[in-house]
Amino acid sequence: MSQTPQFTHLHLHTEYSLLDGANKIKPLAKKIKKMGMTSVAMTDHGNMFGAIDFYNAMRAEGIKPIIGMEAYIHNSEDLGDKTTRQRYHLCLYAKNDIGYKNLMFLSSQAYMHGFYYYPRINKQLLRENSEGLVCSAACLQGEVNWHLNTQNERNVKNGAKGYEGAKAVALEYKEIFEDDFYLEIMRHGIGDQHFVDDQILRISRETGIKVVATNDTHYLEQKDADAHEAFMCIAMNKLYDDPNRLRHSVHEFYLKSPEQIAKLYADIPEAIEATQEIADKCNLEIKLGNPTPPNFKFTRQKAEDLNLTLPEPELEYSLENDKVLFIHECRIGLEDRLKIVPEERHQEYKDRLEVEIEIINNMRFPGYMLIVWDFVIVAKQMGIPVGPGRGSAAGSLVAFSLKITDIDPIPYGLLFERFLNPERISMPDIDMDFCQARRGEIIDYVVQQYGRANVAQIITFGKLLAKGVIRDVARVLDMPYARADAMAKLIPDELGINLTNSYEKEPKIKELCDADPQAARVWEYALALEGLNRNAGTHAAGVVISNEPLWKKTPLFKPSGLDTLATQYNGKYVEDVDLIKFDFLGLKTLTVIEEANKLIEQRHGKRVDFITTDVNDKGVYDLIQTGNTIGLFQIESDGMQDLCKR
Repeated sequence: MSQTPQFTHLHLHTEYSLLDGANKIKPLAKKIKKMGMTSVAMTDHGNMFGAIDFYNAMRAEGIKPIIGMEAYIHNSEDLGDKTTRQRYHLCLYAKNDIGYKNLMFLSSQAYMHGFYYYPRINKQLLRENSEGLVCSAACLQGEVNWHLNTQNERNVKNGAKGYEGAKAVALEYKEIFEDDFYLEIMRHGIGDQHFVDDQILRISRETGIKVVATNDTHYLEQKDADAHEAFMCIAMNKLYDDPNRLRHSVHEFYLKSPEQIAKLYADIPEAIEATQEIADKCNLEIKLGNPTPPNFKFTRQKAEDLNLTLPEPELEYSLENDKVLFIHECRIGLEDRLKIVPEERHQEYKDRLEVEIEIINNMRFPGYMLIVWDFVIVAKQMGIPVGPGRGSAAGSLVAFSLKITDIDPIPYGLLFERFLNPERISMPDIDMDFCQARRGEIIDYVVQQYGRANVAQIITFGKLLAKGVIRDVARVLDMPYARADAMAKLIPDELGINLTNSYEKEPKIKELCDADPQAARVWEYALALEGLNRNAGTHAAGVVISNEPLWKKTPLFKPSGLDTLATQYNGKYVEDVDLIKFDFLGLKTLTVIEEANKLIEQRHGKRVDFITTDVNDKGVYDLIQTGNTIGLFQIESDGMQDLCKR
């Protein structure tokens, strides 16, 4: 009895192929292991959103993760060409750290400069950044297969050149990637795939380019095919029963076992062997954790203005330069703050400042503190209201001296160790509040200071959660709105509730599904799709700043219609890839306070100075205990109003 050959899935879409891939990463990792496979690739459409999530989950199960991407490529010399919508698919896999960095760069450029309906690259960019990458020719939308598929009228109409054209394209990719280019063959039972199958094998024989067996995997189990169709309908805003919508003609895009693959490709076992050859070539180790704090961007002019002698005067970014400026600004800043402190306590303040300075310098964070100091000072110079400080940073005398916060920690007994503790290495976390209407101006300043590619907001993913997934699926299954709304409202109003828990807690859901076949179908599909990523957005506050272009640490994403960049890795992973988050929060309370202060100035000729104002004024506490605290930051909710009264 012959042994089943080892097989690696190399064409696989995770939940990060938004509204297209339905493979949830953790269940996928467990299934791969259960099936006896030892490696697997991710090839999400045009992005690397899930790379670190995928890498960690596979490693946790003892599976070798192959970080890849199914890129969109076009043939124009102009990367951002908007005269052609013709694009082809191409699978790229990182062999090593060089390949991983090239993959991040390509994905970033595709969003930043190549985006037109989809994030695209071109051959020139690919050629210049091909080192460390393995490439395969992808699906029927791959350029080689597209030219071969002359039975498709649309292809012919758009210039498909048949066999010789396809062979020329294959040789072009072979020239770029040499022995790291493979022709991809798929057998899902689709007529067009049957048509190109023998032609791919012929090109392989005539050119010496190896063929690799793949299965375009979009969902975990074959039974998930119908739910996946509903998933695609949500993406396209189409009805499930619309005869004119794009649909999969077969139910074969699930995670197949090595045994199933061995039967499919029994006539070309070398195509299965090629999957292992690629897996053996890809040995990427991503260094995670231990983030390096960014440095303040110094200029020689700034040093001359401050009469500072720098240890490394030629370097824009340097820890030693950071320390010199940091110590200088802290000591000067404290002298200014001491004007409102009784003289007999001055030495106590100076001693504490030196202790904090030493800890911050030893933990390599002076650059972080200077970056915050710089944009806070600039915000105040621009007349943008800045919050007085809250959270752990309010316990730092350094933050008070640098005017990052306006709260003197010493009278209140606030602890610096809550902000930074040398015995428990953790990143500093300063929540900076800015007037909501002008927050964007500060981010623009930081971009101008550090460079467009060195500053980005942090991506977030909207998910198909319990009530939302019911509404989405009901809509594509053409359930009347009133019935869909009533069904969604059966989900209990509890934080973090899911469909399984809802079914157990609310008996009316079972009654509805038993009585109404359409509701039962909505529930079935919603259960399969719940928790999948629906769309990408940006974090309300998080920004990362780097000494070097961010694509060396995280691929970049450009949100549709916005002139900002975001990381492709979400906030959970930015520290893992050597980045530290800065929080720029937009706070409408600050806008209200600023408008009130302007009115006071108009009517009374002076402004309220919150540094010198007596915060123990009896009227403040009289107001708070009335519970009439709407508009007062963090004590305006119903629960807090009730607490204030009590």
